Amino acid sequence: MSSLKGGVGKTTVTLGLASAAFSRGLRTLVVDFDPQSDVSTGLAVNPEGFASVADVLEGPKEKTVRAAIAHSGWSDYHEGGVIDLMVGSPSSINFDGPHPSTRDIWKLEEALAILESEYDLVLIDCAPSLNALTRTAWAASDRVLVVAEPSLFAVAATDRALRAIEEIRRGVSPRLQPLGILINRTQPSSPEHQFRIRELREMFGPLVLNPQLPERPSLQQAQGAAKPVHMWPGEASQEMAANFDTILDRVLRSASMSSDR
Repeated sequence: MSSLKGGVGKTTVTLGLASAAFSRGLRTLVVDFDPQSDVSTGLAVNPEGFASVADVLEGPKEKTVRAAIAHSGWSDYHEGGVIDLMVGSPSSINFDGPHPSTRDIWKLEEALAILESEYDLVLIDCAPSLNALTRTAWAASDRVLVVAEPSLFAVAATDRALRAIEEIRRGVSPRLQPLGILINRTQPSSPEHQFRIRELREMFGPLVLNPQLPERPSLQQAQGAAKPVHMWPGEASQEMAANFDTILDRVLRSASMSSDR
């Protein structure tokens, strides 16, 4: 999950997709690559006693990589699914310089290769910038889901993100592709939101995904309680859960097409 603009709900989408994967029984690894480390909190992980992504970036040896993996507290609510976390850290900002070396860009890919056979799905919550952390995350990815909100500034940030993905694809990782643009925090009654959604569709066509995600307080409530939205009561939360199920289907279809190549 990526956005070159903060505050669009990138971490919220990561947690929603993790909830969908968890409810489906998939073995899922979430990588907290945002120095704010909010996804670690949302997955009910206490980072004390674990290594972190900062340690992994310092040296992606197997012992360090495994020491940075924590089981999500979500497992207390449901059996069958596996949600693990590569623990985030504010210290990862030290690895977010503007000019990463080729060696640095491939460190997360090297780390994930150690764990590849153990998970069905890996979700990376990226930093909201285009410095080393995001480039490193993209180099380790097959697809990038760009999260946007229906605003003027987010439209411009989405355009920058797609251009940057193409730059990384051409120069670093030929397998990288945009999965699509997910419009978050929509208000159907807002003329401005509807205008911006039409603008995004005109600019980016079929890359704009359905469904768009409406603003729902229940989603923030579930994540504030560090619980999966699929297990939060109420019609609004179940509506959001169904939306994330649909988006997860798109993710899995795209991953299947990627593995067939």
